[in-house]
Amino acid sequence: MYKLVVTYIFALFHLIVFSQESNPGQRETIIPPDTIVSRQPMLDSIPGMPQYADTLGVDTTNLSQAGQRRTPTVIEAPINYTAADSIIGSFDGQKVYLYNNAKVTYQQIELNAYFIELDLETKEVYAEGITDSTGTLVQKPIFKDGREEFESNTLRYNFETEKGIITDVVTEQGEGFVHSRRTKKISAEAFVLKDGKYTTCNAEHPHYYLHLTKAKVISNNKIITGPAYMVLEDFPIYFPILPFGYFPNTPTYSSGIIVPAYGEENNRGFFLRDGGYYWAANDYFDLSLMGDIYSRGSWAAKLHTNYRVRYRYSGGFDFRYNVNVYGSRGLDTYQRSPQFAITWSHSQDAKANPFRTFSASVNFSTSGYDRQNAVTAERYLQNTKSSSISYSRKFENTPYNLSVNLRHSQNSRDSSLTLSLPEMTFSMAKIYPFRAKVRSGPIKWYEKFGINYTGNLRNTITAHEDEILNQSFSRDWKNGIRHNVPISLPSFNLFNHINFTPGFNYNEKWYFKKYDYTYVEGGNFSNPGFPQAVQIDTLTGLNRVYDYSYSLSSSTNIYGMFLPLNPNSKVRGIRHKMTPSLSFSYRPDFGAERYGYWQPIQVDEAGTIRYYDVNTGGIYGGSPGRGASGAISFSVNNNLEAKVVDTRDTTKTEGTEEFRKVKIIDNLSFGTSYNLIADSLNLAPINIRARTTVAGVSINMGGVLDPYMTDETGTKIHKYVWNERSGLGKLGRLTRANLSFGLNFRSKQGEQAAQRNEELIEEENVLPGEYEDYYDFNVPWDFGFDYTFNYAGPLRPSDKGRFTQTLGFRGNLNLTQNWRISMNTNYDIMAGEFSFTTFNVSRDLHCWAMSFNFVPFGYMKQYSFTINAKSSLLQDLKIQKRQSHYDNF
Repeated sequence: MYKLVVTYIFALFHLIVFSQESNPGQRETIIPPDTIVSRQPMLDSIPGMPQYADTLGVDTTNLSQAGQRRTPTVIEAPINYTAADSIIGSFDGQKVYLYNNAKVTYQQIELNAYFIELDLETKEVYAEGITDSTGTLVQKPIFKDGREEFESNTLRYNFETEKGIITDVVTEQGEGFVHSRRTKKISAEAFVLKDGKYTTCNAEHPHYYLHLTKAKVISNNKIITGPAYMVLEDFPIYFPILPFGYFPNTPTYSSGIIVPAYGEENNRGFFLRDGGYYWAANDYFDLSLMGDIYSRGSWAAKLHTNYRVRYRYSGGFDFRYNVNVYGSRGLDTYQRSPQFAITWSHSQDAKANPFRTFSASVNFSTSGYDRQNAVTAERYLQNTKSSSISYSRKFENTPYNLSVNLRHSQNSRDSSLTLSLPEMTFSMAKIYPFRAKVRSGPIKWYEKFGINYTGNLRNTITAHEDEILNQSFSRDWKNGIRHNVPISLPSFNLFNHINFTPGFNYNEKWYFKKYDYTYVEGGNFSNPGFPQAVQIDTLTGLNRVYDYSYSLSSSTNIYGMFLPLNPNSKVRGIRHKMTPSLSFSYRPDFGAERYGYWQPIQVDEAGTIRYYDVNTGGIYGGSPGRGASGAISFSVNNNLEAKVVDTRDTTKTEGTEEFRKVKIIDNLSFGTSYNLIADSLNLAPINIRARTTVAGVSINMGGVLDPYMTDETGTKIHKYVWNERSGLGKLGRLTRANLSFGLNFRSKQGEQAAQRNEELIEEENVLPGEYEDYYDFNVPWDFGFDYTFNYAGPLRPSDKGRFTQTLGFRGNLNLTQNWRISMNTNYDIMAGEFSFTTFNVSRDLHCWAMSFNFVPFGYMKQYSFTINAKSSLLQDLKIQKRQSHYDNF
């Protein structure tokens, strides 16, 4: 109620502010400034009615009816007035009557109405509308001054004293509307009103409003009101009533108290939520301090600020600290859980600096914050968060770029936290060192030689959130620098159809520690993943790890066409496009002793030798793999589409045909590679991907076929599957497979049927009440579902594969123009149970809204029923009944 009164009173002071508008299409008369006005009658214009020409003269002998000389009326600025029908002047030349679309402008003030009476002597104007044949008042007075505008039934205003009387005025102020039966402007800065209404309902007769018996507004100063009460559907609600009010009223935003929301939860008790104080510091930043308090001991403190420097930067910062108390103190069920969350957003204006940018997007919280304090289901279901603070610089007129980032990511399921402090990247765009700056003729082959560079520095750690501050920088943090230098060599074309592209790639990693392994007979060391007899020592210092590779790739396109023998076939052709790619890459054996990446070490008393990576666990990965690699990679992409006669085109002329393309297979691809140097397991797994559309349903599928068998330990052995199995099993050992598709249905056909029903009703002159035989299909609705299937093959021959299948449903139904029902659910087919499910029912009540939200099961089990005003200004004007999901904890 308090907010309603404040908002209403704040809107009223705008009634005295008006705006300017021009209308040059009508007959116009201008009174020059600093002139004395008189008129010459034109008696022949309208029989029986004196009328005046629209030319003005200067009268220095203008006398009153008593014969005394009048004081001349001085006009400080031109007065323009026009009318679509007639302009009639009085005999003394001091009054002008304007009819039909009348308009008067004076300085910034503009008045439009059906009838306007302008008194040039008193500088007073009166305006009103006219009632049409239906009894509707039209062409009502519209008063404007600057950007402000209002409409009323009648208006009387004095330009000199700036006083006026306005009746039945309606003006829009922000999201609200002000209605007043009688408003009196008493001075340049103040006005009073009687029987005023403030509402956010835009109906001519509002469904609800705050009734103000009287009020006085002093512009840019203060507002004083008399008794005020709520009226709902013309039913007055006298309790609670506001006996009077005194409110500051400034044109800029100001500080004030934030009224809290109230409610009740079974678990935490009665509460006051989001109450506090807002401080409007200045034009550059503001600050709000809010809090929550619960009757059973839980509480929260919140801080939020926004800042902005025009043309430079803007942002906002938010900090929340919550303490949730569950159970009773002294019992085993008692639990106290403090949680906090920090969010920060910062953006730089694009005009501030074209070469340097700074931005921030921080979203950090303790792992249990969203689970215990989320208000919406989306926040509750959020398991991962990430943050980034970035600075980038582009060096002008150079190919160089620099970026520095501070990153964070976390998973609330296992409380893991990853920090990258910092991550820096320096890059050089591709340059062509042998290309002449000034040349003539085509580019020579050696000028196509190009090189670019990317350097990256990272310093990261991953740990549980309650342990991360206790980690050792030298032992637990991972850091390093990586250099990447790809070199593009000139490509060439063979037989004008096959493109060949050679390449060379060099990578170098700088680590600041490595490991040394020592066999200790009888040792009992605890190093996960290593034998107990192996001792691991950490050696600090710069450690270079480099690798390089050569490659040569080729690709081409092969087309196939099928043309039907029947010339009358609707299918005019089917085209098959096949894109094979073949590449060869070579990488030397970086496991050789001269590189020092892999250390041979005895692991047991039997003298078993194993090789261990001295850079294991590096931030950019360990050392390059042992063994040389000379691999041939092969892949094929397929596309199949048909050209058919378009029978849906109804605009084509007779004897002509229009065609359209129909995709049969969007993509069907498979690829693998073969290592020519490896002594075993040369053939890589075969990857298969497919995508197509059937009857409007997009289908995606894929799989991985491993050509080798495994032993009872799950290790691959050099035995081909096609030599060990029969039937479809000869194709390979299926290790992964997936299938997904979805379908959406909409009410397009229903809308067409509804339109046809309306035509039949008009053609057959169906009377009201006889519509039963004409079913209304025009009910907007949509329904969709998604199906996902995943398969993970067994590691050992004796194991069985694992299947997962999920089915998701979603839908919306508009029962009427104002009623809407929606639902969303997912069903785990293998587990035989539903996951997160919601049902929502809403009703549009014009300026109000009703909603019912229901989560039937799970941790988020809850319901809420709300009737509230739509306007954000009246967010606390609502009736709500709910059961919170916090009660399930």
